[in-house]
Amino acid sequence: MTPEIPHFKIPLNLPHAGRVANRLNIYLSRQVDPEGLEHRGLILACNRLSFLLCPYLESGDNLPEDEGNRVAGKASALGRLIVEEIVRCDLGSDRVGQCVRNLFECLEKGQEGAMLSLRAGENPRSLGRPAANMSCI
Repeated sequence: MTPEIPHFKIPLNLPHAGRVANRLNIYLSRQVDPEGLEHRGLILACNRLSFLLCPYLESGDNLPEDEGNRVAGKASALGRLIVEEIVRCDLGSDRVGQCVRNLFECLEKGQEGAMLSLRAGENPRSLGRPAANMSCI
């Protein structure tokens, strides 16, 4: 069993998840070679995530709970894949890791995001991370 680590508990917010996905895409696009094969999996996963969340970003609305949870599940799976590709390509950084954490927070998976963000390069002492002595909101 994984120990509880400090994380933010935020209700599902697909529009903001879309903004975070776009921000993640921007940060990573500065580091990848769009013509090379090494980053192809990362580029495809980022584009799929942005495409999945784009309708909610545009509308500014969440879906009904069942459908919202389904979309959040798909987005979470893509987020996990993106983290694996970030690690494989050695493209992690504090900003990238923060985006990963924020994405998962918006998908109601704050604890998972707090763990994955470290793999994606977030500084464990980043000011945006909840402190160990802070009650999770």
